[in-house]
Parts: sequence; structure tokens; C-alpha cells
Amino acid sequence: MIVSLDEVKNWLRIDFNEDDALLTTLISAAEEYLKNATGITYDSENHLAKLFCMTLIADWYENREMIGKATDQTRPIIQSILTQLTYSYGGDSDESGTV
Repeated sequence: MIVSLDEVKNWLRIDFNEDDALLTTLISAAEEYLKNATGITYDSENHLAKLFCMTLIADWYENREMIGKATDQTRPIIQSILTQLTYSYGGDSDESGTV
């Protein structure tokens, strides 16, 4: 797991529990998106992967009608981080593929 529910709620400044199931789904989707896009499994120690997931989750949460697609404001940031994660960490994984 790259980010926890508590980290995401803190990032989004959410202090209620009604959206926990949705946020948990978004966390899983963001982490899966990152793995599918890079072919690398990241863990919570990679700060860039953590930032990528939290940015993507925030965008999806705040723009639910467009879920699965980064908004125009977020797209350049997401693409830049994704490119860095793909090419900067590709050779640093252990045998399990975890970075």
C-alpha cells in the first residue's frame, strides 16, 4: 500500500467517515493505475509515488463526474510525475518488482 486512508483524508481535509468506502476504492484505483502505467509496484517509502496517488485521488474525488480521467489542471502534473516514476525507478526494483 502506497497511501493510507488516514493520509488521504488528511490530504483532502476530510474529518468525517461517510466517504471512507469511496476513498478506499479511489486509493486502490490510483495504486493500480500507477502499477499498470509503470509496470512497477511502489510502496509507501517512495514519496513521489505517494504524491502521485494523493494528487490523482484528490482529482478523482473532487471531480467525481469525470472519474478515471485527470482534469485539465491536474493532467500535466500527473503526466510529469508518472513519467519520472516510469523512467527513474524502472531499474531499481527488487526481485518482487517493489520499489
